[in-house]
Amino acid sequence: MGKLEKYSSYKESGVEWLGEIPEYWKILKAKYFHKNLKALNTKRICDNVLSLTLRGVVNNNIDSPEGLVPKDYATYQIFEKDDLVFKLIDLENISTSRVGIVHEKGIMSSAYIRLKTGQNSIPRFAYYYYYSLYINQVYNNIGSGVRSTLGPNDLLNIAYIEPPVDEQSQIVSFLDNKTAQIDNAISQKEKLIELLKEQKQITINEAVTKGLDKDVEFKDSGVEWIGEIPKHWEVFPGLRVFSENKRKNTGMIDDRVLSLSYGRIIRKPKEKLVGLVPESFETYQIVKAGDIIIRCTDLQNDKVSLRTALAKDDGIITSAYLNLNVKNGSSEYWHYLLHVLDITKAIYKLGSGLRQNLSFNDFKRLDIVLPPEEEQIQIVEYIETQTAKIDKAIELQQNYIAKLKEYKASLIDSVVTGKVKV
Repeated sequence: MGKLEKYSSYKESGVEWLGEIPEYWKILKAKYFHKNLKALNTKRICDNVLSLTLRGVVNNNIDSPEGLVPKDYATYQIFEKDDLVFKLIDLENISTSRVGIVHEKGIMSSAYIRLKTGQNSIPRFAYYYYYSLYINQVYNNIGSGVRSTLGPNDLLNIAYIEPPVDEQSQIVSFLDNKTAQIDNAISQKEKLIELLKEQKQITINEAVTKGLDKDVEFKDSGVEWIGEIPKHWEVFPGLRVFSENKRKNTGMIDDRVLSLSYGRIIRKPKEKLVGLVPESFETYQIVKAGDIIIRCTDLQNDKVSLRTALAKDDGIITSAYLNLNVKNGSSEYWHYLLHVLDITKAIYKLGSGLRQNLSFNDFKRLDIVLPPEEEQIQIVEYIETQTAKIDKAIELQQNYIAKLKEYKASLIDSVVTGKVKV
């Protein structure tokens, strides 16, 4: 973007968040360029369900749709190809989708705003312009402070700039090409991150079920989800290793609230707790450092694993979780072993068939492998060393993706508002 030139002369737009624009570009309220239309699907003439997502407008499945489903699609409104769609509700949420361009005729929620661009406005230019407002959080800051909802009139009263049609076409062509390149680079980085995550899981799995000595003699463990194990390892029921910690926080012994989040136990201030919060934290259970916490509910609806975590600190946590106290060996090793049980979905096979909930009885009957304690410690050290390297590589890729997204946003904003010329 540094190589792009500027226009020969500029003028003040009179709009604080817009600043200067090329001198000959038009600027008026959007209502002088575009129209808000609303045609309900009352006769159910259209059954092509579309959805506005962070990936843009996408086709949805009317028989098995994602997201909220209406009682009757007759309440949806009809959109035509090249219409703009806006979701300007719940504006406090800055991480949701706000604007899209419709790729084909379809129906979407009546809560959305439909905009038909004027005859001298190229729809994709208008989309890029309104997208730049989204990434700069203009919608969130219209009026006095943050408003939860903007209506069609609010949208049509926002300033809109319109270059000559041939320049709009040049801008669209340039941005389509550049953003496609950026999106492709982001996609490649995301694929690399998935490969690194897969490598991390393989590293943990191999270490806790096969050990570190590649030349050791193996034997069949007799456990389906583990397979072969080193010959000198033993297999025991979980009862030999775990006990259940059911001690309640009666009398408010502890007020350090813990939370299970994506495979980690984190401290959470009470005022930041969301969801169901108890009237009294006396109903919570006591957690000691080294305990293994497992979310054992709602397996049937589980789309993401990471339902096991190792407590690093003392505290209290909801009694809805299972709290395993380690009687023998390394808590870190047993946590990694249960993590494998979780991540491979083998946890679903505990008990009889697919159940929504698991209990301590399932874990005390669970056959688990038991390496010598010295090996457990070595395995944990190896896993932590190797996964730290992988986590660092993932972080580097995530940072690169963040920079690419920042560059994309800056490029769109600069080009579509005339800060640079293409």
